[in-house]
Amino acid sequence: MSEEQASIDPRPRSWIDKIAQIFSDEPTDTKSLLELLRNAEQDNVLDTDALSIIEGALQVSKMQVREIMIPRPQVITVSAQDSLDEVLDKVITVSHSRFPVLAENSDSIIGILLAKDLLRFAARKNSGNFDLKDIVRPATFVPESKRLNVLLNEFRENRNHMAVVIDEYGSPCGVVTIEDVLEQIVGEIDDEYDVDDESYIKRVDAKTFIVKALTPIADFNEQFGSDFNDHEVDTIGGLVLQHLNHIPERDEKAEIGNFEFTVLNADSRQIRLLKVQALVASQPETEN
Repeated sequence: MSEEQASIDPRPRSWIDKIAQIFSDEPTDTKSLLELLRNAEQDNVLDTDALSIIEGALQVSKMQVREIMIPRPQVITVSAQDSLDEVLDKVITVSHSRFPVLAENSDSIIGILLAKDLLRFAARKNSGNFDLKDIVRPATFVPESKRLNVLLNEFRENRNHMAVVIDEYGSPCGVVTIEDVLEQIVGEIDDEYDVDDESYIKRVDAKTFIVKALTPIADFNEQFGSDFNDHEVDTIGGLVLQHLNHIPERDEKAEIGNFEFTVLNADSRQIRLLKVQALVASQPETEN
């Protein structure tokens, strides 16, 4: 094909062809690659959503499990000693598909329960012979320092969807799912209640505050003058979760002590953001 014919070729070019063209000067590192991709987005060669996904995919190679895991206080578990009715009640209430299973009278995790494995028991009238340990699946344990791109490959190869995260001492400190990793690639939807990354609490007015669920209880107590106990849970989200005994839906409320907590953002696994209103005069020392 002559140069003149190529210039008038009527065939539409795919976005892959267009990106290939801008790589005439090949990038030598991630920074230069992202610069080329962002230039392509500005030139309408690549749409914004596609660029965001590519950036997310590159970012996971730099992130560790500890950055996205669901902390232990917010993990919903079942116990190996629970009866069928107790397990079914929790599964129905929480609506998760997977649950870490604790050993009897212990906090150690012995495996993962898949909710679908309970289907064959749900219709049985006599559940006296039910033993959760008979249907529990082996748990996968990963260190909190593991890179997300490595974890994603392991999820795909082993066909796992959940892993138990352990700290440097080998103790469970949370869980992570394949959905958590993928969310880092496709991104989250922000809303009007977002709090700056640098802070836990945002003042709305004299009696209303927006509080991240991961706010340590000790910090909350110090700033609001409250005296919530942090022996069993570490975060304010864990406190609300413990009070409600289920993952709440958006706008669900809980009155704890002198405060009313309203859930602003939560998914099927954890609480993310809370609105806090003091039922009596109480103001934190923090500013916006």
